[in-house]
Amino acid sequence: MGWLAVTFYTAALILLFLPLRASQDRLVPGKPLSPGATIVSDDGSFALGFFNLSNLSGTPNRLYLGIWYNDIPELTVVWVANRETPATVGLSSAPSLFLTNTSNLVLSDGDNSSVLWTTGLDTATSSSQTTAVLLSTGNLVIQSLNGTMLWQSFDHMTDTFLPAMKIRIKYGASANGDRLVSWKGPEDPSSGPFSYGGDPNTLLQIFLWNGTRPVARTATWTGYMVKSERRYQQDTTGAAIIVYLSVVDGDEEIYVTYAVSDDAPHTRYVVTYSGDYHLQSWSNSSSVWLVLAKWPSPECYRYGYCGPYGYCDVAVQTCKCLDGFDPASMEEWNQGRFSAGCRRKEPLHGCVDGFLPLQGMKTPDGFALFGGDKGTLEECASECGRNCSCMAYAYANLGGDKSGGNVSRCLVWMGELVDTAKIGEELGSDTLYLRLAGLDMAAGNRRKMSAVKIVLLVLGCGVLVLICISLAWLKFKGKDGKWRRHKKMRLDGVSTMNDLGEEKLPYDHEFPFVRLEEIVLATQNFSEICMIGQGGFGKVYKGHLAGQEVAIKRLSRDSQQGTK
Repeated sequence: MGWLAVTFYTAALILLFLPLRASQDRLVPGKPLSPGATIVSDDGSFALGFFNLSNLSGTPNRLYLGIWYNDIPELTVVWVANRETPATVGLSSAPSLFLTNTSNLVLSDGDNSSVLWTTGLDTATSSSQTTAVLLSTGNLVIQSLNGTMLWQSFDHMTDTFLPAMKIRIKYGASANGDRLVSWKGPEDPSSGPFSYGGDPNTLLQIFLWNGTRPVARTATWTGYMVKSERRYQQDTTGAAIIVYLSVVDGDEEIYVTYAVSDDAPHTRYVVTYSGDYHLQSWSNSSSVWLVLAKWPSPECYRYGYCGPYGYCDVAVQTCKCLDGFDPASMEEWNQGRFSAGCRRKEPLHGCVDGFLPLQGMKTPDGFALFGGDKGTLEECASECGRNCSCMAYAYANLGGDKSGGNVSRCLVWMGELVDTAKIGEELGSDTLYLRLAGLDMAAGNRRKMSAVKIVLLVLGCGVLVLICISLAWLKFKGKDGKWRRHKKMRLDGVSTMNDLGEEKLPYDHEFPFVRLEEIVLATQNFSEICMIGQGGFGKVYKGHLAGQEVAIKRLSRDSQQGTK
């Protein structure tokens, strides 16, 4: 019966170690935290303590020190201290967390013989008058009496990105960045294969990785700051959530952070053990975590999904070929397999080829940064244009804080263009200048010129019509005034004379007025003998008026031409 007693004692000990009671929001030297006790943030949102994953097969006595949401029924851990070194429950002792006189948090095993985890502060800069406080943001901090922060858990994130947390990329020769790292499984908080964070090589983009292999990639940073606002709705009856994204470019680092609307429920980003990046919010009505957004989504947003020189058109959620390219395998393309990508319709002719601007693009991966941070678009274009191996370039004025708003970046691509997308007006959209063979470029230019010509032609015709109408109106008004003064007009050679004796010069083109009786007499009453031809308007007659031979056209009643 001895093994039954041991098993019962161990089970009772595990139950005792679950968070049963709450304490104040801080830990001070000389008062360690033991299993079964918790430190709760001032607003009651978060708790710090020991937890176990009792469903973990074969190891029900493993304990982890972590932070979880305190005011929701489902245990949701947002930070784990000893994720690689769980504590083991003993028969007569238990692990503990204590704050030392050197301002370090130390997690020891049951008999205090080994350290499972520590904050590792430099003791030379530490003070014995410090406290460890769990803030209402879920951040565990070590601070001095005057409020100076010496250490914070937000700088040592696990799989969860909370509001007010920062994902950093540091500048300099030793550039490095923060990463969220997934759990290995639903019951195993040790580090899994998936991670999310900035690219320390370029400082301009963020990746979701599976080990060292990229799963998805954001658009390259184009200089936007605190300008992103996204609205989400849980469901038809749930809460509305606004997420405010910020990108801050400082002297030593660049980082991404976010906030949510004041009335929003608990909201977090998390890298799941299955390899996705979720935006989740807690639903009070259904008591579950709802997924508001998932990345990568759509499917063609996965890294390299559309192959070389292909791109994901987010508007229709499918792969397409860049201008001047066709699918490398039309059969595979029609079957929805795009990994082979696209190939040029016509080979390049060297440095004589031009560049076609493609707007609203997520630029490809694999770029190189050219020149300093004060270059111009013309210099960027020249750098790519004179290098016959340069396939494309992109330019942006980053306008970062550390530069007084005058930092630019020039990206050039020397190889295949991979992981491109058309994202329209989304954050990070850019203009990609793509090198095309001469004929393709000419076709592109012809399309543009045709559109320009059509616009100019329409405008020109409109202006011409307005001018003609204006001239005709002015002419009519002038002649109308003169005709009102005329008492008698007679044909006199090529000149005319009114009753005031004002003789018109021979080159004046004012037409004389002839009475119908004179025309009837000149054409012998429109005799067939005098007819010399006919057309769509009517018949033409020969006659004599004022000593001159003239041609007279009589409009036909059946004429289908001209205005009435």
